[in-house]
Amino acid sequence: MAELSIIQVNDTHGYIKSHPELFWEGREIVYETLGGYHHMAGLVDKIREERPTLLLDCGDTIHGTYHAVKSRGAAMVPLLNEMGFDAMTAHWEFAYGPERFIELSKKLNYPVLAINCYREGTDRRVFQPYEILDVGELQVGVIGIASNIVDKVMPPHFSEGLEFTLGLEELPGWIDILRNEERVDLTLVISHLGFPQEVQLASDVEGIDVLLSAHTHNRLERPHIVGDTIIIQSGCHGSFIGRLDLEVDDGVRGFSHELMKVRGPSDPDVEEMVLRITETDSDHLETVVGSTRTHLNRYTILESTMDNLLLQAVMDTGDFDLAFSNGWRYGAPVPPGDIRIDDLWNIIPVNPPLSRVRLTGREIWDMMEENIELVFSRNPYNQMGGYLKRCLGLEMYFKIENPPGARIQKIFVNGRPLDPSGTYSAVYVTSQGVPSRYGEDHEETDLRAIEVLEEYIARNSPVDAGLEGRITPV
Repeated sequence: MAELSIIQVNDTHGYIKSHPELFWEGREIVYETLGGYHHMAGLVDKIREERPTLLLDCGDTIHGTYHAVKSRGAAMVPLLNEMGFDAMTAHWEFAYGPERFIELSKKLNYPVLAINCYREGTDRRVFQPYEILDVGELQVGVIGIASNIVDKVMPPHFSEGLEFTLGLEELPGWIDILRNEERVDLTLVISHLGFPQEVQLASDVEGIDVLLSAHTHNRLERPHIVGDTIIIQSGCHGSFIGRLDLEVDDGVRGFSHELMKVRGPSDPDVEEMVLRITETDSDHLETVVGSTRTHLNRYTILESTMDNLLLQAVMDTGDFDLAFSNGWRYGAPVPPGDIRIDDLWNIIPVNPPLSRVRLTGREIWDMMEENIELVFSRNPYNQMGGYLKRCLGLEMYFKIENPPGARIQKIFVNGRPLDPSGTYSAVYVTSQGVPSRYGEDHEETDLRAIEVLEEYIARNSPVDAGLEGRITPV
């Protein structure tokens, strides 16, 4: 009987150093300081001493914080190489443009895997589909599936020259090659489709021994089993890693799992690298711009305190009826107390310009119906959201269980019923806030989100951004 440990890292979003992580205890919010690649490396070192180990990254890794974004991902590469990952797949890695990501991928000491990323209009894959890894007594075939939403709901520059499939049609063929031609001992999939999609994928495709899930930031404290497939996902922001210990003899004969908090032993070499990376602009980033009375986070699906603060600042720049932003999941929480420049970069690391648009009532209704379907579709493969679109000035009542296009019951704008033929002024950030197909007179302003946040917090500190129940399932 051969033994193997699989360590999963997913959705770190560029969080290089330790940070507050939020937990609910009953009705109370508590925080622990978790994360940091130096602590992650310390845990990985310890596991590697115990048994043969694979370290796999499911993506959303090189984007999401000041140092990652300012270096266009480059600051992360030496750190990731020092960690000794065996393979990864991708999603927000494409935010710097495909060619930049391809350039960075060539500097990694391990492969980026994706069976579903193609040069546009061709069958040419951009990355290799799989890698065979020798681990102790075992040969493990690792298949990668990148996020399929990159060319569908993300900003257009993410996918310039590329197209993405779901990977559902391709996957059985690659599993067959690994099992019947390469004769691997274990078939493992690293995916960034999202937990609902990956559960459906495991149901639809036979032959996956282990599926490492990502994208939806689930803290799975026990594996989800679909047929013979073991699925795990391990939170976000590098606050957790997933450890899956396997006993293998002509397939998986036994397993144990632990969702591990990233704290404790520190790898000194990685700690030195973390300090070197994060000392850049540290005085500026530690500057306090104000304070918050509210727990700021994005851990709620219909409305979030972090985005309420963002939209308050955005709305305050002019005379608008509405403000919109995307339902992002990333962004480590900010506890009540001081807000630093670094926190603002965590809230919206892309630092986009503010844009204006005129929307009819009918367009607002249709845009929100579309967004609800992207988040809550009955077909997991059609779920392409983060969380629900964030709104200020809008109150909406909807039925989650209804079919697409028939979920919204009522919409109010600033307390008045939405007029389908009326016109409303809106301010938004990124094309995910208000897609270009909705509205007229889209205009990008000279204002940038982080500077707007900084000025708003300085003027209104301490800020309040509590949940207001603007989006209500009925």
